[in-house]
Amino acid sequence: MREGAFLAGINSSMGHPSQVTLKTAFTVCFAVLAVVALAVLIIKAEVALILTGIAALLAVALDHLVAMLEQARLKRGLAITLVLSALLIALTTMALLVIPSAIAQGQELTTQVPSLIDEFRASSFFQRLESRFHIVEQLERKGRDSTDLATGALPPLLWAVTGVFSLVGAGVTVAFLVVFMLVFGPGLVQRLLSQALPERRARYERVLDKVYTATGGYLAGLTFICTINATLTTTFLAIIGMPFFLPLGIASGFSSMVPYAGPIVAGGLITLLTLATAGTWKAMAVLIYFLLYGQLEGNVLAPLIFRRTVHVNPLLTLFAVVFFAELAGIIGAVLAVPLMATGQIIVRELLLVRQEKLGARVPPPPPPL
Repeated sequence: MREGAFLAGINSSMGHPSQVTLKTAFTVCFAVLAVVALAVLIIKAEVALILTGIAALLAVALDHLVAMLEQARLKRGLAITLVLSALLIALTTMALLVIPSAIAQGQELTTQVPSLIDEFRASSFFQRLESRFHIVEQLERKGRDSTDLATGALPPLLWAVTGVFSLVGAGVTVAFLVVFMLVFGPGLVQRLLSQALPERRARYERVLDKVYTATGGYLAGLTFICTINATLTTTFLAIIGMPFFLPLGIASGFSSMVPYAGPIVAGGLITLLTLATAGTWKAMAVLIYFLLYGQLEGNVLAPLIFRRTVHVNPLLTLFAVVFFAELAGIIGAVLAVPLMATGQIIVRELLLVRQEKLGARVPPPPPPL
């Protein structure tokens, strides 16, 4: 009986055509090829995507100011001109006030590098390392052949010069992208939304508005955190008598652009520099300061600001920073929070759509008797 039922099942299944049609197979293959092509495109165009992302963040931040001027009944072209002019004046003023002193202190630091190296080599810490790893002997062994030394130093020098020109070119590209995004971006977004179905257009507009608000809030909060870091660090280093407090304070402020990891790395480097220039006690004071400030920024300032402006869970923020930093380095860590906020908004909207579909399928309750 069982064998007969089994053979009958096989015959019945062979009598029915397969549910996987040729069209379905081609559709699946095309989808797989499209995903692979998209992945290859992202890998090949990594630099272009990074520059575009930075320009988009800056354009969104400036567009908030443009929108405020538009609410004051100014035309958009005039508002963009005023915002860009104010930004240029602010950057020029900061450059004239801060950069000369920072450059002077930076040059002084550069001239004192040989003496700092000698002081570090004379310290007990280096002597313990030397007795175990024989660092000086290894360096002298590598530097005996001057030809090899010069040949080995040439590629890093060329790499540094190329990096400077690439950085300047990237800055010019980002500047033009920001201007074009401010001028033509809103019109392009509206034309894309006009192509959507009327019943879905409101949803798309709501998602874009949430992303726009979250990105602007993130940039405003990040600027506030960087300003606090630079101000407090510069003031503290000046109080303890560090000779290079201004460039170090500015560098510490920029380190807050990389959440969590940035202040830790900056604090470690500044502590080592303080140990070499100002002694052990001041280095201990700097270490304690950065430990306390790291706790303040990571556990108080950033969560309070980003919870109000971006509405992203701190655990998700940490995961995003680690993941995107692995993918795109420092730039990935900077873009991690707005990308996570955007992904969170899209996922919530998709879940809302699913709930609406499930609610439409459930029949209404019967009327009471």
